Amino acid sequence: MTAYHVPAADALIKLDAMENPYPLPAAIQARIAAAVARVPVNRYPDAGAKAVKRALRDGLHLPGTCGLVLGNGSDELIQMIALVLARPGAVALAPEPTFVMYRLSATFAGLRYVGVPLAPDFALDRRAMLDAIAAHAPAVVFLAHPNNPTGNLFDDDDIEAILAAAPGLVVVDEAYTAFAQASFLDRLHARPNLLVLRTLSKIGMAGLRLGYAVADRAWTSELEKVRPPYNVNALTQAAVPVLLDEAALLEAQAARIRAERERVASRLAMLPGVRVHPSRANFVTVRAPDAPRWLAALADARILVKSLHGSHPLLEHCLRITIGTPAENDAVMAVLAPLAGVGAGIRSREVSP
Repeated sequence: MTAYHVPAADALIKLDAMENPYPLPAAIQARIAAAVARVPVNRYPDAGAKAVKRALRDGLHLPGTCGLVLGNGSDELIQMIALVLARPGAVALAPEPTFVMYRLSATFAGLRYVGVPLAPDFALDRRAMLDAIAAHAPAVVFLAHPNNPTGNLFDDDDIEAILAAAPGLVVVDEAYTAFAQASFLDRLHARPNLLVLRTLSKIGMAGLRLGYAVADRAWTSELEKVRPPYNVNALTQAAVPVLLDEAALLEAQAARIRAERERVASRLAMLPGVRVHPSRANFVTVRAPDAPRWLAALADARILVKSLHGSHPLLEHCLRITIGTPAENDAVMAVLAPLAGVGAGIRSREVSP
């Protein structure tokens, strides 16, 4: 095994980690500063993070019958799910390629991990998934919705078929729900084996590290048994309710990112030899004629993106590019267009979002 590598990004245009590129307005920064200043940092945080849970329940309009568990980012919640379900012979199953932490957390916990290849267009292979469920009876199935690193939404009917067939928990990971505008939250009452996993990282709070899991209380009570008692720090607990009170701002930023995603995708699609895969996340995955050459050219221009080349057979010559500000996105195109043999005339052929 190797450690999860996070490249240094000092003085770079950072488009590799699906972060929101927009800073908070000064007035909201001041409100957060005031809330954080009141935190008694000499004391442990509220172990139950009650204020954060209230803010999430109010914002999500969660029914009281649903349980809610918080994590230090969704990564910790994935680890907790794996720990709860690990037992001799237990299997974690996921389509591939997908978020690498499903496999890593399953491995750490001692689960046997089974990956089921996606179709060439990155859609779920329903037959292969159902056959794998029948063969392995997985304790947990992980489904990223939209998928990372491919960006596409899986078909709802395919996910419903998996929920119906799975003998254990099905985790629908909605990290990018603000950009997908699609969710399985309203199906929790009908699917007792469904857990919806989310994070605040993608909508502008990556530095606060807060994820949350929503499921039937029978599941969340088990997750609470393995949750560290002070896993959400006091500064995060003070800041998150302030930010969640700014729902209109967060949605306006998400809308700007969605519009930029369509503009970037349309411009990239004009480049010869480039395939842009449909995305409902805050990034686009593109198949380039020569991904290593493109990656090197972007690095020379001090632009950091994620290379997927070599990570999975379906991702050969693919790059994942986070949607940044318009200026950052234009900087990417200024590097890539000449590589594809296209001059500045591409601007006149842009498709408006």
